[in-house]
Formats: sequence, C-alpha cells, structure tokens
Amino acid sequence: MRVLSVNVGLPRDVTFGKRRMRTAILKEPVTGAIPLTRLGFEGDGQADPRYHGGPAKAVYLYPFEHYAHWSAMLARADLSPGAFGENLTSEGLLETEVRIGDVFTIGSATLRVTQPRTPCSKLGLRMGSMRFVRIFAAAGRPGFYLGVVREGTVEAGAAISRISTDPGRPTVAEVFGGP
Repeated sequence: MRVLSVNVGLPRDVTFGKRRMRTAILKEPVTGAIPLTRLGFEGDGQADPRYHGGPAKAVYLYPFEHYAHWSAMLARADLSPGAFGENLTSEGLLETEVRIGDVFTIGSATLRVTQPRTPCSKLGLRMGSMRFVRIFAAAGRPGFYLGVVREGTVEAGAAISRISTDPGRPTVAEVFGGP
C-alpha cells in the first residue's frame, strides 16, 4: 500500500457550465513532503466547512484502482490523481478491505478512518454531469475520510501501513451500503 499522489487545492470561484460557485474540489498533485495538521494538508482548504473538512474529514483518500473503471465508464482518458477531489490517491487500499476506525501510518503521520465519502453536487459539476453524483454513489467506490491522530508529513511514494484494526467493525464499503 502506498501514496501515489498528494493533492491540494484552495477554495476558488469557478464556472461549471452555467453555474458559478466557490469550491476547492479542483485538487492538484504536489511534490515533496507536505505538512499534515489535524485539519488537513498545508495548501489545502474547503469552500464549505459545513460539509467538508474538520477533524473527522481532514483528509479524503481515493483508491487509484477505481480510475480505470471511471475512465472506461466516462470514456475519458484525462482523469489523473486529484480528479475526484481527493487529497491522497492511493494504491492497495480499497473500501472493501478498510474498516471504520482502522489506523494507518502514512509518511510520518498517523491517520484514522472515519467515514466513507458521500458525493455532493460539486463532484457532479466537476465531472460535467449532475447525474454523475448518483452514478458515483451507486458504484460503491466512494473513497473515505481520515482524521489525523498524529501530525506529520506525507509525500508521493510514501508507504501506507495499517497499525490497528478491529475485525468487529464494518468496512467502509459496508457502511456505504456496498458488499
């Protein structure tokens, strides 16, 4: 398990089709060791803290394994790390294998899985279709949020190591409504 990409973005005003809004879903990969505090990565932010960010949603992780599915389904070859608004694009860490409460070291930081992502309208606008929100939810590939247990730094290529799990806890997929 490893980090393929660390992605950040600050809130900004953007236009999707005819809608203008403030969003931070446009995440871009960054290089080097990025500081991670209890509220998220340096250089990252959320446009609407009522629904995004905070200690329980400091980091959004999305498995790179899902990119092939979305590229084929959407007939798009331009999907790259950060496309789904994630802070961490990972390899080897799927929702069916990760449990709520699992604790991981990633770089020099320690993080705890808190909940699956619930897709919002900004994801639909980012992908060019409001229908995409329902399609994304129905696919059972939501990714998940992590809270920061110990601050540190994270960079692309960092190993991800599970240091604690409780087999009695549900997987992210089970909480989201999947297998």
